[in-house]
Amino acid sequence: MRVHELYDRLNEHQRGRTWTREEFMLGFMGDVGDLAKLVMGAEGARTMRGGKAALEHELADCLWSVIVLARLYEIDLEEAFRRTMTELEQMIISKLPDEEG
Repeated sequence: MRVHELYDRLNEHQRGRTWTREEFMLGFMGDVGDLAKLVMGAEGARTMRGGKAALEHELADCLWSVIVLARLYEIDLEEAFRRTMTELEQMIISKLPDEEG
């Protein structure tokens, strides 16, 4: 996670410390807010600067934040994703009507 290491170095240089896990979460919330505005712009509900490139950038920022948070909390995100998708699939299937009836 080269970018994370670089941000740590930059924050240490500028502020004398690195971000806490809570601060990463708050940064992620800011990114999600920015993403929401861009989606609204893409749907015509507000003016959107930067077009699709800005939307791509913000989606990547959000994904990066999720990956960093998983790393900070020592979560195997790939395994957690697989497990969660399996659980969701089973839950959805259980709520669907039986197609043979």
